[in-house]
Amino acid sequence: MKRMIVLAGVLLLAACGNETDKIGEASTVFNMLGKNDRIEIEAFEDPDIKGLSCYLSYAKKGGLKETVNLEEDASDASVSCVQTAPAVEYNERAVSKPRRVFKHSASMVFKSRQIMRYYDAKRKAFAYMVYSDKIIQGSPKNSLSVFSCYGAPHAPMPASLNGRQVFGGCIVETN
Repeated sequence: MKRMIVLAGVLLLAACGNETDKIGEASTVFNMLGKNDRIEIEAFEDPDIKGLSCYLSYAKKGGLKETVNLEEDASDASVSCVQTAPAVEYNERAVSKPRRVFKHSASMVFKSRQIMRYYDAKRKAFAYMVYSDKIIQGSPKNSLSVFSCYGAPHAPMPASLNGRQVFGGCIVETN
């Protein structure tokens, strides 16, 4: 029975993988055995928005517990999303509902770190919120990053609009 629970946990963790690029880390606590406690930085792309990248920093517990995969990371995390292309492009219908754009395990089975994306159609802005949760109880700690189409450099005018409109730095498919 215990083996089945552990196997289910491993499969659950494997299903939560995201495509991220590790940018760097900073050591915060020296550990004699295993890796040091640290802050890690990763980058990822929002799958529904071209030209927008998000950067996530989070506390990572090291030591012997990490070596045997029994650590539980702190709920401290921060997210920042920025334009990384000449224009940001998206379909307004595809981004209209809140969506989890990132999920990563913060403990062996019971805790995860997530980023939710919310779209403010009136202001043509995206809000990204990072938080952690547990099966029993989550944490109120969170961080928010907002990207506004109007805060970005003006997008180059596409050769053909075909159902798209330009709002500041964004080319938006509205149909």
